Amino acid sequence: MSERSLSRRDLLRGGRDVGGLLALSALPLEAAQTALRSAPDVYQSIGVRPLINARGTFTIISGSLMLPEVRAAMDAAAKHYVHLDELAEAVGARLAVLTKAEWGLVTAGCSAGLTLATAACVAGGNPDLHIRVPNLAGFPRDEVIIPKHSRNVYDAALRTVGVRVIEVETVAELESALGPRTAMIYIMASPRVDASPLNLKAMAAIAQSRGVPILVDAAAEVLTIPNVHLQNGASLVGYSGGKCLRGPQTAGLLLGRKDLVKAAWVHSAPHHGPGRALKVGKEEAIGMLMAVEMWVKRDHDAEWKQWTSMLDHVDGRMRQIAGVTTVVSQPNGLSNRTPSLRVLWDPAVRGLTSDAVVRTLLETEPRIATAGTRQDKLSGVSITPYMMSPGDEKIVADRLAAVLSAGRPSSVSARSSAPVADVTGRWDVRIDYAAARSTHTLYLRQRGSDIDGSHQGEFITRDVSGTIDGDAIRLRSAFSEEHGDAITFVFTGKLTGSAMSGALDMGEYLGATWTATRRG
Repeated sequence: MSERSLSRRDLLRGGRDVGGLLALSALPLEAAQTALRSAPDVYQSIGVRPLINARGTFTIISGSLMLPEVRAAMDAAAKHYVHLDELAEAVGARLAVLTKAEWGLVTAGCSAGLTLATAACVAGGNPDLHIRVPNLAGFPRDEVIIPKHSRNVYDAALRTVGVRVIEVETVAELESALGPRTAMIYIMASPRVDASPLNLKAMAAIAQSRGVPILVDAAAEVLTIPNVHLQNGASLVGYSGGKCLRGPQTAGLLLGRKDLVKAAWVHSAPHHGPGRALKVGKEEAIGMLMAVEMWVKRDHDAEWKQWTSMLDHVDGRMRQIAGVTTVVSQPNGLSNRTPSLRVLWDPAVRGLTSDAVVRTLLETEPRIATAGTRQDKLSGVSITPYMMSPGDEKIVADRLAAVLSAGRPSSVSARSSAPVADVTGRWDVRIDYAAARSTHTLYLRQRGSDIDGSHQGEFITRDVSGTIDGDAIRLRSAFSEEHGDAITFVFTGKLTGSAMSGALDMGEYLGATWTATRRG
């Protein structure tokens, strides 16, 4: 049985609580007293526990492992001084040969590449304009068009330059939006975009006659040679270096029109101005170039067979567990191009949820990062071999089998206690962040042990829901912006009279503390 794998956009929409599941507990203070050792246990020497990556190329779990050839090239590069302008010229020319693009640039990750590409389209390498970014007052071009299907959390990289985003949904709206102030069109590569009337080819046919460049965000895609996006009319395309290319995690690629890529270098470090923060060292530049050199040499068919073999091993082990089913998911498109295995079970029978299994695998030894999944009424985890090392599949299969086999009967579920009070009403909430404090408001309605209402923050009011068990309270609110930014608040704590307090989990934005007092 086979089904489509999640696209990058699906992952963006569905993975916003990743930070919460992957949040690390505080290291013991004694770990800070131990000197760092340059040895196989380099991380353990300072109290950090490595993990097996059965999840994929997620930045929060450090992306991918660099190829041995990349590490060797970076080590060699670290032993000499070079002039960075000369290095950029040489690397750009070699990337052009390898990728068949007009020119190339190593950037500080794909997001930095998007920022520099936007600066190139807005300022074109003109230092008078460059040093004024992000104040674009007086700039001849300061607008970027983004189709609605491509709004995402990463377009913050464009907005950092100070551009005004114009969102369009139809071909007619695109033609109307294009004007003398249009600096660029941005799209995120995905099968969903390819199937849209506003696909790359359709937009390029309109934009090219107006002299408007198109930037494609292909961060998680495999590198196609010749480049499919440039062939379809894009002017620029950005890639992550620390994903399938297995280059430095802090590097990326910007490929495309020679004049624009060279302008992007002008706006990048070491040149002064707002792009100074987006620095690429000589080691990362050489390491990224070596990753591309290896990409054209790697046996991709053999890698695919290895991934399939890994999944076959895990699948065979899971089929031995009564009540557990498996589904192989095949990739659709170029992003995250790897098969994956979904392991499913009935949580009512086995007494385990997806989140519980994911957290158990991450918190116990050996640590394994996986992704939770659901299908109808079934819970599950997804195993992705993309970034697993040979032998990891045996550890993953053994650990997952042990956790699932030890599932508790559903009848053992904890009993709820009667609420000690009714929390209906308005509550003024003080939140203490890492280095700031703010006041929010909760408007709550309690019915039995269930709570609903609204959560008012600095700028947005969103729905809140939760429960009260005795004096233990748990409330959750979430919102997502059109462009993809999302914030989830999970308040847990205790109710004491007319006050509540506890811990606040903010997912990828880590934690805070909160106290609340009833108004009136």
